Amino acid sequence: MTRNKKKEKEVLIPQPQSRFLRVKCLNCGNQQIIFGCSATDVECLVCGKTLLQSTGGKARILTKILEVLS
Repeated sequence: MTRNKKKEKEVLIPQPQSRFLRVKCLNCGNQQIIFGCSATDVECLVCGKTLLQSTGGKARILTKILEVLS
């Protein structure tokens, strides 16, 4: 496959911009996995602190990101 054909395939199959994230709560240290484009606010399962606020598009993350999952 030539270089131009390879470039065309990359353009034709776009990669998603949304990701799952492993985050850590700053209050209690609990780790959980959240979606980066969540339509609702996400709270910590242990202490109830808001970890992510929805904005209609990409969400506002209010805590520490440990890892971006693919």
